[in-house]
Amino acid sequence: MIQDKDYTLRLIRQLTQALEKLILEKPEESLMQKELDYDSLMKDIFKMNFSEISSKTKEEIIEIVKERQERDHKDYYEMLGNLFYLKGKETDNPDFQDKAKSFYELYLQTSGIFALPIINRINELKKAL
Repeated sequence: MIQDKDYTLRLIRQLTQALEKLILEKPEESLMQKELDYDSLMKDIFKMNFSEISSKTKEEIIEIVKERQERDHKDYYEMLGNLFYLKGKETDNPDFQDKAKSFYELYLQTSGIFALPIINRINELKKAL
């Protein structure tokens, strides 16, 4: 069970880094040149595909995160913020943009980190909404 949690956390961190590089438009050859398979990564992390997770409300997704270990919440929120931010930019979907803003705000609250790039994205999302 511990190995499953460690594996999932490793997946979350790898996905977060990959999404961050896409957001910054600095893709790497390895993972980034291939289309990220959001559905399989979401199934590995949440046991549901991206369509299922994105159709849930912010509150429902937050409840899913709260079921995980508290020390990992910040990683989930950062990954979800990046995912919905990128998908929101790609599709110009206000729901995704709102979710990205909320998850970024939760990331800042739970991590206690002052992350200027995240704050800038939140401000950008507020203007878009």
